[in-house]
Amino acid sequence: MHLPTIEVLDSGVRVRQATRITAPVSCAPPPVDPQAPVRRAALSTALLLTVAGTAAVTYAYGPRSGGLLATGLALGFALFHSRFGFTSGWQQLVAVGNGQGLRAQLVLFATAATAVMAVAAARFAVFDPAPQPQAARIGVTLVAGSALFGFGMQLGGSCASGTLYAVGAGQSSIVLTLAGFLAGSLVCTRASPLLSALPSVPGVLLADEVGWGGAWLITMAALLLIAATSWWIQRRRVPPPVAPTPTAHGPLRLLRGAWPMTAGAVVLGVLAGLLFLMTGRRWSVANGYALWAAKLGEHAGLQPHTWPFWQRPENAHALSGPLLTDQSSLTNFGIMAGAAVAALAAGAWQLHSSIAWRTAAAATLGGVLMGFGARMSGGCNIGALLGGISLGDLSGWIWGCGALAGTWLGIKARPAFGLHTPRPDSSVC
Repeated sequence: MHLPTIEVLDSGVRVRQATRITAPVSCAPPPVDPQAPVRRAALSTALLLTVAGTAAVTYAYGPRSGGLLATGLALGFALFHSRFGFTSGWQQLVAVGNGQGLRAQLVLFATAATAVMAVAAARFAVFDPAPQPQAARIGVTLVAGSALFGFGMQLGGSCASGTLYAVGAGQSSIVLTLAGFLAGSLVCTRASPLLSALPSVPGVLLADEVGWGGAWLITMAALLLIAATSWWIQRRRVPPPVAPTPTAHGPLRLLRGAWPMTAGAVVLGVLAGLLFLMTGRRWSVANGYALWAAKLGEHAGLQPHTWPFWQRPENAHALSGPLLTDQSSLTNFGIMAGAAVAALAAGAWQLHSSIAWRTAAAATLGGVLMGFGARMSGGCNIGALLGGISLGDLSGWIWGCGALAGTWLGIKARPAFGLHTPRPDSSVC
């Protein structure tokens, strides 16, 4: 592989200097495609609906609900414009050794941890009681559930947050993933008494051992170590480059995208910290899915309010109350709406008229496994992984290891469903 050459002319002397700015790839990425034109009427309508909807929610349910919905809109806008997700980044790392996506995720973890730990140390929340972080228990359900989630993520084609912004952007195949996610979540809440009986031990919150400052330092050191390891792996394997996303240029790029993944990571991390500042709780996606499934189950006559999981005080309160007061539901709705606006601004909103049956089967099965795994392990790639790491909760790191193992197995299963997986000799990944 040839390294880039920089030539500097000074007093007639030519200086030759080799420098590596980015991790090596097997070939240059293809040129960036131009964006499609904006459908102004559709974009104007979407903007009007989101503004009116946010105002209506604020008027009906108060500034807390309105603020959560608005933050969800910003999350959806940033998720789509940076095309930020965990599925492809982990797939590229495991399949061919390209760690570009993983390193962007590490920037997200670092930004969120900085913001969240600062708020936790200050013991302050705007709308809810001061945060009192507690470590999640560590046991069979955490490891097995995260592995199931990682496996399902590779079949479903998106993670928990990626499912929301993909649905908002009009990717109809991901609607099947969402439906499966709801079904898997509902089944797992029904099986909660059996799963709760599996072996576990108390969790560990770093702040309880070394304070919030020490927890932050340990978290940053761990993230830097992982980043260096991924860089080393990429140098050894020299994978294909990541395919570029159609993008605008100049100031319009802020509104039309596409954003660099690292820029999106910083924005998302700040917004995760803002959610914690508002409510004293982690950003969560899977909790909303479980609640939606339970409410649908009630309309279908399943009576989930009689199940032990939904008789726990906090869960019973959420089930009996309106969706537009539930934190996870509000941010989830906002993500879908924000992604729709972003996709329309980028000229990328489009429904797919047909889906291959094997793709549909993979999307549905993957969603079911993610839903069951998320509820079994206490969260998804957002609530359990990002939320755990950003609070210095050891369970977040263990969840990531389990999901990475499930990702490896899921990649092995993708060809059975006719799904593409990057190869070392691919032109892009």
